[in-house]
Amino acid sequence: PIGVVYDPFVGRALEPWSFGMYAGGQSILVGTPSGVTLAPEGGAHQSITTPSIGMEQPGCVAYEPAFAIDVEWSLLASLARLGRPDGSSAYLRLSTRPVDQALARVPPDPVARERRRQLVVAGAYPLRRADQPQVSIAAMGAVVPEALAAADRLDRLGVPADVVCVTSPGLLFRALRARQGRMAGPSWVLDRVFPAHRAAPLVTVLDGHPHTLAFLATINNVRATTLGVTAFGQSGALEETYRWHGIDADTIVAASLDLIG
Repeated sequence: PIGVVYDPFVGRALEPWSFGMYAGGQSILVGTPSGVTLAPEGGAHQSITTPSIGMEQPGCVAYEPAFAIDVEWSLLASLARLGRPDGSSAYLRLSTRPVDQALARVPPDPVARERRRQLVVAGAYPLRRADQPQVSIAAMGAVVPEALAAADRLDRLGVPADVVCVTSPGLLFRALRARQGRMAGPSWVLDRVFPAHRAAPLVTVLDGHPHTLAFLATINNVRATTLGVTAFGQSGALEETYRWHGIDADTIVAASLDLIG
């Protein structure tokens, strides 16, 4: 079964859904539109804490994809986990924001494309690599275009930046715990996406509470600034709303410059 709700109402569905997973049930819940990205509709329907719900709910894998192809791959992976003794439920936090799909830079080569798919399903993938990064930007969901725009501006300022597209913070957190020996499971995605030799000060950004991605700094023990939404939403133009919450390109650039001094 697949259920679709307004993302802020995931909390209303959580009690029966969580008890269902506790009892062994498996299903997919889709929350859309998410975050403050639907600012023109007003503040009442904006969600802040739902990324945390996706991370913290046992028996569930949560995705917040930025591009249509990532939605396809994560949904298919979620369907493949249903109805199995070792399976799980899934939560997809989606947005209705139009995003230029060319920004995904999906490799045309079939082998490279399959590697991208594996990384999307595992939790994150490198979207832009600098020769010698001075800062890394990890972005999730609807604000990935702002992260890429900030990286372009930083490059013009002589500050090369890596950009990582996070698709599932929960899976990355599990990989980190597996690397620490605190739970069973693979951790290879961390080496592929956050290799130690590319470690740099980190800026994380999402349309949700900033603590969701704060743990990424502990992968390589780097200095970090976490950007996100910590207040009730406002109604207005998208650019103004992003600026008010500090998840716009200007704020990402400023945070990056602060980190490198």
